[in-house]
Amino acid sequence: MLTNPPIVVGVDGSQSSNDAVWWAAESAVRRDAPLLLVATVFVAGTYGVPIGMPPTYFDDQEMEGKLRLARAADLAREAASGRPLTIESELLSGQPSLVLIDRSRDARMLVVGSRGLGEFTGGLLGSVSTAVAAHARCPVAVIRALEDPEGAVGGPVVVGVDGTKNSEPAVVEAFTEASLRGVELIAVHAWSDVNVTNLLGSDRAFDWTSVRTREEAALSESLAGFGERFPEVALRRVVVQDRGVQALVEFSASAQLVVVGSRGRGGFTSLLLGSTSRALLHAVTCPLLIVHARP
Repeated sequence: MLTNPPIVVGVDGSQSSNDAVWWAAESAVRRDAPLLLVATVFVAGTYGVPIGMPPTYFDDQEMEGKLRLARAADLAREAASGRPLTIESELLSGQPSLVLIDRSRDARMLVVGSRGLGEFTGGLLGSVSTAVAAHARCPVAVIRALEDPEGAVGGPVVVGVDGTKNSEPAVVEAFTEASLRGVELIAVHAWSDVNVTNLLGSDRAFDWTSVRTREEAALSESLAGFGERFPEVALRRVVVQDRGVQALVEFSASAQLVVVGSRGRGGFTSLLLGSTSRALLHAVTCPLLIVHARP
């Protein structure tokens, strides 16, 4: 493991990728970490240049990849605004998702845009962000369009807490992000992942008050000790009856970052991405940080 692992960001030249580069550069500055820009080009096949393409196809791909990385480096320096930031670049051959997953083994964080230019330009597709979110060996930040990358975002950090060990790494990352950003942290916990009314029936009496008291105690237990580790972070605890995804989406509307674990309390061990993190990938409009437990 590297002593100061980089924040790795996928580069394909799309607007979504540019937003990811900007976000990753700011995160690298906050964490005093190096930034590694990664772009990919296609590998020459057994039969040489694809039919209909010019003889210089692969050379052109390599040149375009280098230009994308150069533009991304300029953008990262702009995001750093004169603050110290070490920037490195890699142009690699291979499928984008596999390349990024491999680089995640030695990364502090992997950052991708939610959509890319498209497969035939070597771009990082929406399918790539889904793949790396599921298989990366480090936290993965998926960045949708930033309305104003240069503007100051003052919203809170929001974290989903389900009370299991699966969410513990996400809680650590969420406190860290809130501390580095100097903002409030909202910890959201749902008693049930499904609609309780549909589960029990509308005609069945249900004592939510006593259940909520118990769940508030469970949430406090999950967060025990973090107040001492991060005394500068203002913490707000929120307990909802059910449908935690809906609550997280609602809070995300005014948040600058949502943090969740890669798997929830109901997922099988073999599932690399739980239902909550999968749903949020499609639902939230702010940056989403999906945190895997280190193997």
